[in-house]
Amino acid sequence: MSSKMNKVQLSKGILQMKFMSRTKEKLDKEADEERGRALYASEITDKMLTETVKYVLEPSYVPCENLIEGRISYGGMNPDIERILDIESGADIAKREQQEAAKQAQMQTDVPDAEMARFYTSVVHTMNKKYDSHKKRLQHPLPLNIKRSK
Repeated sequence: MSSKMNKVQLSKGILQMKFMSRTKEKLDKEADEERGRALYASEITDKMLTETVKYVLEPSYVPCENLIEGRISYGGMNPDIERILDIESGADIAKREQQEAAKQAQMQTDVPDAEMARFYTSVVHTMNKKYDSHKKRLQHPLPLNIKRSK
């Protein structure tokens, strides 16, 4: 009771003002809680107030039965939904690892380094031949007495 007397009470006129609506709601909520505590004070024990909840309430039986919730796609009709379901089930990780391993194995066996080096040198040699005659023309400038055409 002494805590009630120490609290400053706001008048009803002030609490009905628009800017005081949050405060009014807060005071109403506190008053309801206080009435509830007073009503059930004889039935509620200290253990009930301090203990945590031991039960989980589920509004649906879907997680209990490990059911798939929401949309489902079959046969590639909606690849986005299938990808999401794979990610949720964890199968996507194993599949992705297998695909990466297959790509790595394929990359290692496609073209050996020695063959690639031979091919690259032959390409460079061919390109040098193509532009060689052009370089020779530029290296031998025309004599000064010959007019150049524009």
